Amino acid sequence: MDFKSTIIIAKLSLRKELILSYTRVNMTLSEELKWRGFINQTTYRDLATLDKQVNKKFYHGYDASVDSLAIGNLAAVMLDKLFIRHGWEPVILAGGATTLIGDPGGKDKERPLQSTQAVEKNVAAVKLQLEKLFGSKVIFENNLNWLKYVKLLDFLRDIGKHFSMTTLVQRDYIARRIGGQGSGISYSEFSYTLLQGYDFLELYKKYGVSLQLAGSDQWGNCLSGVELVRRVTGKEVNALTMPLIINKITGKKFGKSEAGAVWLDENKTSPNDFYQFWLNVDDRSVIDYLKIYTELDKAETETLIEGFKKDKSQRSAQKKLAHDVTKLVHGAKAAQQAEALATGLKSGSSKSSEAKIEAPKDMNIVEALVKSGLASSKTEARQLLASGGVYVNGSQTTKDSFEESDFKDGLLKLRRGKTLKNTVIIKQK
Repeated sequence: MDFKSTIIIAKLSLRKELILSYTRVNMTLSEELKWRGFINQTTYRDLATLDKQVNKKFYHGYDASVDSLAIGNLAAVMLDKLFIRHGWEPVILAGGATTLIGDPGGKDKERPLQSTQAVEKNVAAVKLQLEKLFGSKVIFENNLNWLKYVKLLDFLRDIGKHFSMTTLVQRDYIARRIGGQGSGISYSEFSYTLLQGYDFLELYKKYGVSLQLAGSDQWGNCLSGVELVRRVTGKEVNALTMPLIINKITGKKFGKSEAGAVWLDENKTSPNDFYQFWLNVDDRSVIDYLKIYTELDKAETETLIEGFKKDKSQRSAQKKLAHDVTKLVHGAKAAQQAEALATGLKSGSSKSSEAKIEAPKDMNIVEALVKSGLASSKTEARQLLASGGVYVNGSQTTKDSFEESDFKDGLLKLRRGKTLKNTVIIKQK
């Protein structure tokens, strides 16, 4: 091949890469929602309607049952941020009133009632977290601001008359509670969906909001709002829900009520433990999490994934995920410190397969991880287990206790992650 031909091929190759890069970076909103895995259910007949919609105002509600968001909520924030990047204006709604009632969605039993003071404290704490995460001008509302003024008779006449009992009792989360094996449901929680529908109507009137974003467990409540706005105003609004984020190893969702929840509040989950959680996610899940929890574009993500697949032992995808998510939540300095600590533990103080510790018969896996130095705390140890980052005798485990059969001649191998040098020998006393 002559020099001139080489130049022509190089130019064509460069042009092709530029076109591909342009295409990847300039995805439409509907394309990027699909690529990142953010679509579960929607009232849009054609999702591409989002790309040409004139009214670009959405709302997303967050409950106030706890004084911190967890990483499941963080996924919802990333959905909001994606809409914002595509020119949509957000209204972020705190459930200051609805949390006092209790949301039956996704729950098999009645939620305990919280005091007004506790809910107010939670609303304030979560708002601070959201302000930091969004980092831009966002409208914050609290549905207590209007629901506390609603009179019962007015609500029943003006709102209740638009809802069919037949439709409500057929919704899966209500049907499950009132069925033969259900725990039952109070009228308060049964009425929750009407209150959320009222929120959509209020925000439509006040801000012209045309879209509600939510998690998949809120689909029925979203439909209440869409239908109420249509019946009262004659206008069409829409809803879009995202899948709940599930740990593929344990099958558990990233919820606030789940054991071992990973919090955004550094007093509940330290930045180091937060970083370690992402660093230890399994290979099956890390690609999905990169799309959901980072703002890397498609080209950057595909390049990273390509390198990761060539040598998974380097855990390049997990390292990038851990750094970017920790930076987003706790800041660049905290991410750097957590990264340095993790590197130091791995290179300077990691255990070799010759190291041994003695374990009494009642010592569990969490305690063994901490005692051996494979985990810096019980919190980190539990998160390692939950994320599938612990191996007993070479087999991945999520259980919290050793079994007698794990010990061979009184010994077993306990390993953190896939790196063999992060292994200790446990000797049974």
